[in-house]
Amino acid sequence: MTPHNQNRKMKKQKKQMIKIGGGLLAGVLLPGAAFGCACGCGVFDVGTSSMFPLDEGGTAFVNYDYQNQKNNWSGTSAASAANNDDKKIETSFITPGLQYMFNRSWGAQIEIPVVNRTFDSAGNPGPVNWTGLGDIRLEGIYTGFSEDLSSGLIFGVKLPTGSYTHDSNEVDRDTQIGSGSTDILLGGFHRDRFGASHWNWFAQAQLDVPTLIQGDYRPGIEGDAATGIYYDGWSIDRLKISPLAQVIGSWRGQDNGAAAAPDDSGYQRILLSPGIEFHLHPMKFYADVELPVYQNMKGNQLVAPALFKLGLSYMF
Repeated sequence: MTPHNQNRKMKKQKKQMIKIGGGLLAGVLLPGAAFGCACGCGVFDVGTSSMFPLDEGGTAFVNYDYQNQKNNWSGTSAASAANNDDKKIETSFITPGLQYMFNRSWGAQIEIPVVNRTFDSAGNPGPVNWTGLGDIRLEGIYTGFSEDLSSGLIFGVKLPTGSYTHDSNEVDRDTQIGSGSTDILLGGFHRDRFGASHWNWFAQAQLDVPTLIQGDYRPGIEGDAATGIYYDGWSIDRLKISPLAQVIGSWRGQDNGAAAAPDDSGYQRILLSPGIEFHLHPMKFYADVELPVYQNMKGNQLVAPALFKLGLSYMF
């Protein structure tokens, strides 16, 4: 998923030509047809330092992520809304999950997102709204590099459990809740303290590589990374309060396939994100806002002025 642009009439013509004569005929008769992409949601999976494992045992959590893609963007600047038939892609993600460290070296995690999306386009009679299961993520965690679990590797798979065929006459593949692909996930993290102070830093990166695909649509490879600092010297009785600041970078390659839009997909962006964490053992509450300071979008794509993240976790 990434920001999305599609002339609805042209899209239907292209689909018909693909069925009749294949991609060559479509390329000749429709050189100006443009799609777009819906969200680059992997950015929500980095930067949450509170989810790094600290010890053996489990953590149950639920995260809420939100973005409202309503501004048309081309290259490194805002572009006229008239250049994009799509007007809004508003998405809420509610993601319950479980992380469990079997010992100080090995653990596993599962995330099961439920997604609500509203899609508004000039080619539709009105906004389309639907809710469904997203793409489930299964990951292994290795933290055997040090006794304090400060460094780790993450590896796993994203399953094609989310629907990619909802109302296909009005919703394109790159705006569907699910990608339809099975993806390999690879990543790592590290955290450390600045000397004997209450200041800490962390870094995390993750790569999402689509492998098995369906319906002639291959999402672009996506890489996300974050680094930040936080302060853990504030407390009120048993309540620990940790403000934090982070920088998040996100890169996504072009989509490919007959149902994709390589000319209007792919981007690079940098976001600044202030946040705060409240820790009252065994509960943690986390919140941040992610503000884009640099965006380079290929073609015309919808972007959000801000992204929001909330998280509640229980350690056992």
